[in-house]
Amino acid sequence: MSVLIKPIITEKVTADSELNNRYGFIVDSNANKLEIKDAIESAYGVTVDKVRTMNYGPKRRTRYTKAGIQHGKTNAFKKAIVQVAEGDTIDFYSNI
Repeated sequence: MSVLIKPIITEKVTADSELNNRYGFIVDSNANKLEIKDAIESAYGVTVDKVRTMNYGPKRRTRYTKAGIQHGKTNAFKKAIVQVAEGDTIDFYSNI
């Protein structure tokens, strides 16, 4: 089971990482804060101070098509905001 799914690279999270050393990740929905902390410390070699998590539910969608009304939903996911120690940084663009 992989705890980290992908990093979040948006304007808001990037600005927060430059100012406050906070980084965002999409994580496995069954992972707890200790598992997230261990995964980030081993993957990026940084010291994690704080982990905050948020569960996002699915968004329901309805489309009106020729075939009739189509119902669907997006996937639910869990987001983690991780604050690393002062002086540590995570470079997402190093392996491109």
